[in-house]
Amino acid sequence: MDAFWLSLRLLCLLGVANGAPVLAKRVLGDRWNAPLDAGVRLGDGRPLLGPAKTYRGVGVAVLATALAAPLLGIPLAVGAVIGAAAMAGDALSSFAKRRLGAPPSGRATGLDQIPEALLPLLAVRSALDLSAGQIFGVVAAFFVLEQPVARLLHRLGIRDRPY
Repeated sequence: MDAFWLSLRLLCLLGVANGAPVLAKRVLGDRWNAPLDAGVRLGDGRPLLGPAKTYRGVGVAVLATALAAPLLGIPLAVGAVIGAAAMAGDALSSFAKRRLGAPPSGRATGLDQIPEALLPLLAVRSALDLSAGQIFGVVAAFFVLEQPVARLLHRLGIRDRPY
């Protein structure tokens, strides 16, 4: 039963990590939204990551996840690693989507969810003694829940797009 509750708490932290940049954008608008890629375009003419991946988003994700972790019985440092790795996964998926020709903030089912859930769990696997089954279960739950939650946040006026 402990493994289930830990998995549920990790799912919550992934939600914090991925939701914090969205809330920061809603609250702060264009303030402090410098893009991670500084507008760099690669040889294919496409952005490295795109304008939606910002220093503000990464900073807010790491800070919010670090602060939320102790509330869920997980060490602050582990929470920070989860937030940073979630943003690394998000940047990796953006890089891949740009190479595939998808527009910034475009939808790519699977590519939008899996890296930002899988990388953080792999990063804290040994610290939290996670099994492969736990990792798979949390990633699967994140994949299934991300789209309905995104639609709800869009209806509430928090997200710009319903995905």
